[in-house]
Amino acid sequence: MIERQHLAILLAVSRTGSVTAAAKQLNLTQSALSHAMSKLEGRFGLQLWLRKGRNLHLTQAGEYLLEIAERFVPEIEHAERVLRQFASGRKGTLRIAMACHPCHKFMMRLTRPYLAAWPEVDFNIRSGFRFDGITALESREIDVLITPDPEENAALSFHPVFDYELRLVVPEDHPLAEVPFVQPRDILEETLITLPVATELLDFYTHFLIPAQCRPRARTLIETTELMLHLVAAQRGVSVIPDWLIQEEGCDLPVRSLRIGPNGLMKQLNFGIRKQDGGLDYIQGLIEIALSVNRRQGAT
Repeated sequence: MIERQHLAILLAVSRTGSVTAAAKQLNLTQSALSHAMSKLEGRFGLQLWLRKGRNLHLTQAGEYLLEIAERFVPEIEHAERVLRQFASGRKGTLRIAMACHPCHKFMMRLTRPYLAAWPEVDFNIRSGFRFDGITALESREIDVLITPDPEENAALSFHPVFDYELRLVVPEDHPLAEVPFVQPRDILEETLITLPVATELLDFYTHFLIPAQCRPRARTLIETTELMLHLVAAQRGVSVIPDWLIQEEGCDLPVRSLRIGPNGLMKQLNFGIRKQDGGLDYIQGLIEIALSVNRRQGAT
């Protein structure tokens, strides 16, 4: 059987020009090197090199095997480096999915610092599991799920990285603009502008309107929070948006944001991962960057 050591010896002999130098390069004794190659030659009944004075010349068989070595030894060495990097968590694939539009906005804050800190990680943001992230995480289709709604799961762990408040956004001259907080009945005559998702996935419905058996007069579906804010400013309706996105995207618009209920509608973004991946430092690195970016920018 041809072993990796045989290929490495041929490469070293070809590069150094002598058995002595090749043995030193490979941390072998000269006799061990010669014995390994003699055993291979004996197995196939041929010579791989010939001595001419102090020089070595590869035979046709030796040249052929050298070509094989030149192709495969670097690949094997690369594979070993990659495996060592995998073992230390320094090299891997990180596939991230977001369960909400604000999750995507938050992730955009992290992309540049993460790529700079972990250049050897294959980084990918997946959008195909927008609302089925738990299943995707369990089935290894993704590695990190950013979600405001963690679930109890024996195989998964959720790490909170960012607290925020959902607030109702109204035009600055709206009748509700000066109230200390809104109540469910305040929405009955309003057009509510939301992202195009089912109402059971919207906290404003599940935690505020539905328990009070209230519904808005109408609902308009819009793809982005930025456009939602502009529509509110144009008095096309009201909307519920995270406080930090209101500050980022609506600071120059004629709108007001109001607390939802007397205690507010508080939320938290979490990074969901598989528990068995918790020791990978490039995943821990993402969580640490999320926390540091949040602290540095003050969630604004």
